[in-house]
Amino acid sequence: MWQAISKQLSEVLLFSYEIKEKTKVHGGDINDCYMISDGEQRYFVKVNRRDFLPKFEIEAENIRLLHDSRTVFVPELVLTGTSKDHSFIVLNYLPTKPLDDSKNSFSFGQQLARLHQWGEQKEYGLDQDNYIGATLQPNKWDRKWARFFAEQRIGWQLQLLREKGINLVDINEFTQLVQNRLANHQPKPALLHGDLWHGNVANSVFGALCYDPACYWGDRECDIAMTELFEGFQAEFYQGYESVAPLDLRYSERKDIYNLYHLLNHYNQFGGHYLDQSQKLIKQILLY
Repeated sequence: MWQAISKQLSEVLLFSYEIKEKTKVHGGDINDCYMISDGEQRYFVKVNRRDFLPKFEIEAENIRLLHDSRTVFVPELVLTGTSKDHSFIVLNYLPTKPLDDSKNSFSFGQQLARLHQWGEQKEYGLDQDNYIGATLQPNKWDRKWARFFAEQRIGWQLQLLREKGINLVDINEFTQLVQNRLANHQPKPALLHGDLWHGNVANSVFGALCYDPACYWGDRECDIAMTELFEGFQAEFYQGYESVAPLDLRYSERKDIYNLYHLLNHYNQFGGHYLDQSQKLIKQILLY
């Protein structure tokens, strides 16, 4: 595998790249991740089974999309490829630490707001389906936000659970309820990071760096809601966002619906206490 990575890197870089150092690093629950170096230039490599290549290619497209917006800072894509038994994606390597300082948190809030303002899209979705973690995320274009989110986000996750023998609610009834709750909300489609929890943002020498996107065009509030779900971001992040694009006063009424999607997805992937969290949130939504 490493010989194949070295060879393909050399072809992209137009000089011979010999891997002299490789160090396993933390990179999530799905892939094996490494920092490699030839003694001068370092790269970040994610490795998985050979049949995982389409997922890496989709990740590469999402990174390109965010990069093209010229708003948020993302890793530079170097290549995707395969060896005999493995597939991989290679990105530029930057030392990082948690995003825990006020200045960069504020700046990242502003950058995210500008991402959400970027581009002109009249429908919700994306040209291709992608993945939220390890779960397929459907992105069929739809002109109605309420229908898109109810069917392709909440309904989809509930159906995946049903296929595992888990029935939290009547899917048709709850999906219709979600659609009714969002019926009068038709936001301007915004390009979303899509999986914006604190583990997918870090500090670098260039400021805040975000990665592992699950992009689609949707309601910008979905990104903000997720930042509040798992530990949350610093207050300065929200101040920075609001300084560029203030949130609608009724955002708090939709936040739980948007975060239910991610809790259901986490239960689909990891099980455990996410079931209780999902059930509690469903009860709250039913009481509105």
